[in-house]
Amino acid sequence: MSEILSELSTAVIEGNLDDIVDLTEDALDEDFSAQDILDKGLMPGMDHVGVEFKAGNMFVPEVLRSARAMQSSMELIRPMLVASGVKMVGKVLLGTVKGDLHDIGKNLVGMMCEGAGFDVHDIGKDIEPDAFVAAVKEFEPDVIGMSALLTTTMRSMEHTIKALEEAGLRDKVKIMIGGAPVTQAFSDQIGADGYASNAASAAELAKKFVA
Repeated sequence: MSEILSELSTAVIEGNLDDIVDLTEDALDEDFSAQDILDKGLMPGMDHVGVEFKAGNMFVPEVLRSARAMQSSMELIRPMLVASGVKMVGKVLLGTVKGDLHDIGKNLVGMMCEGAGFDVHDIGKDIEPDAFVAAVKEFEPDVIGMSALLTTTMRSMEHTIKALEEAGLRDKVKIMIGGAPVTQAFSDQIGADGYASNAASAAELAKKFVA
C-alpha cells in the first residue's frame, strides 16, 4: 500500500480529525482516485477499528472519533464517488423505532456501515412503522437496521415488520435489529433476519446480507 493511503488508515484508527482532510487532499493531489482512498485507505482503517471495538480494545468515544475522522474524508470524496458512478456495496436504511429517542448506537452503526462501503440513509429516531415503509419505497435499501434501547419500544420493531409485510415490501429487504434489551431470541420471534450486539457486528451482518 502507498504511504499516503497507509497514513489515511492510521488517521482513521487514531481518530485524527486534524490531519485527515489534509491527507485526503494530498492523496487526491497524488492522483489517487476517490475509490482508492475509500477502498485502500478509509475502509481498512475502519475495519481495524471494528475488530478492536469487538475485542474490547476500543470504546464508544474512540470509535465515534474514528468514524468522525472517516466522515471528514468522505465529505471530500463523496461527490467524486458519485460523479464517477462508483458502485457502493449496498444501501442501508437506519432508524430508531417509534417511541424511542436514543440514537448513539444507531449513529455508530451508520458510521460503521459507511466505513464498510455502504450508502447509508438515516431517517432518525422515534420513527413510525409507516415512515419506515415510506422510506423503503423511496430509498430502496438492501438492508434495514432498526434500533431500540427501551424494552417498551421493542414491540415497535415487530409492528414495523408487519407494516412492511402489509405493504408487500418485506421480501425485498433484509432486516437487522439491535439495542441494549434486544436479543437473538427476540429477533427470531418477530421475524427479523438478524441481530447485532454492537455496531461492528451490524456492519458485518449487513455485508453478509449483500454478499
